[in-house]
Amino acid sequence: MAKAAKRITAEAAAALVQSGMWLDYGAVLGQPDVFDAALAKRLGQVTNLRIRSCLSTRARAVLEADPKGEHVFWFSTHFSGYDRRKHDQGIAHYLPVHLGEIPDYYRRFIDPVDIAVFKTAPIDANGYFNFGPSNLWMRALVERAKVVIVEECAALPYVMGSGTGVHISEVDFILAGDSQPMAELPKPVNTDVDRAVARLIAAEIEDGACLQIGIGGMPNAVCSLLAESGVQDLGIHTEMMTDGIVDLYRAGRITGAKKQINAGKMVCTFSLGAQYLYDFIHRNPMVEFHPVDYTNMPHVIMQNDTVAAINNTTQMDLQGQAASESDGYRHISGTGGQSQFVRGAYASKGGKSFVCLASTYDKKGERKSRIVTALTKGNIVTTPRSDMMYVVTEYGMVNLKGRTVAERAQLLISIAHPDFREDLSREAHQHNLIPRGYF
Repeated sequence: MAKAAKRITAEAAAALVQSGMWLDYGAVLGQPDVFDAALAKRLGQVTNLRIRSCLSTRARAVLEADPKGEHVFWFSTHFSGYDRRKHDQGIAHYLPVHLGEIPDYYRRFIDPVDIAVFKTAPIDANGYFNFGPSNLWMRALVERAKVVIVEECAALPYVMGSGTGVHISEVDFILAGDSQPMAELPKPVNTDVDRAVARLIAAEIEDGACLQIGIGGMPNAVCSLLAESGVQDLGIHTEMMTDGIVDLYRAGRITGAKKQINAGKMVCTFSLGAQYLYDFIHRNPMVEFHPVDYTNMPHVIMQNDTVAAINNTTQMDLQGQAASESDGYRHISGTGGQSQFVRGAYASKGGKSFVCLASTYDKKGERKSRIVTALTKGNIVTTPRSDMMYVVTEYGMVNLKGRTVAERAQLLISIAHPDFREDLSREAHQHNLIPRGYF
């Protein structure tokens, strides 16, 4: 039976919350602000609240009002910098996921949500509240929530695609949002290392390739180089729509003409970047937002030919295990879609997966190698060695597919920083990764 949606104040919406409830704030740019502020004022009256979220782009009022974590337990499926700081304080917690599987988690494994509250664009002529640039698993969340509250925001871009909105008949309450501008993610400044890695990857991208671009400086640098190249008819099937993809489109490199599915369209599930990105996606029929179980599942990704998946990692051992989401026991981001795109790209006809990293990093003034004999204790493996294909640093590119453990170790040592190669080789022999007398 259709619901009779009511317009209420944020204070009235927050008054619906009772101690012990499970709330869901949606994800990324769709997280609510006016409801969040109103709920923060009720902490103490209500307690033991559990809130699920993903990639917070602004400070959350409920966490700022509860600095000791006495009333709110915050669970995130992917950390932003803000979520990471709250995790360091012990008041935010990670929920391990493959991002592309989350709709199924809601439908099969996650108990019904007491209240789901999230931002949408204002209601359209057909009675739909558009999810904007945070499509992800919103349809599954609406299906599983006992109470659905939408916070209308005029600044939220209206996006095209599938499963992009909730009809008023599915909504219980409507709030007036504050319509503040969308949070922006500063575009990374390309370093010399980024550009060196990008040159190696860009040389492998052929006409008609279908790109997945991960977050960070190196994937962004690949877009910059491709924009200046002669490559033609690129396609996009990615998780996150980035500024770099917009730049690549405006340079005339993206047509999507050679794609096997969603031909002529740039496909994604969410976006985060500068205001010009949000202006670009607003009611743009060239850009399609789909649920994350369409964009990220390998069996869908592989349906396009010559998929090129480009992702970052922070540490890799000599067998090819990539730790992309933690620093030891400190969680820093999330599994996201990396391993799913690695698999989908490999399964694509002529597809290639690139995992890139700078050869070194500085820690407390000391230079350290990102290629290591063994991962830091507590580090989480995001992409296993059996899935690893191309690995790229500023010192070269190697392909680990079909390689033995000893061959992998030798290849990875060859693209480590020269200052660390001797130690890595000695440790590899010491631990029998490279057997004695191995050619």
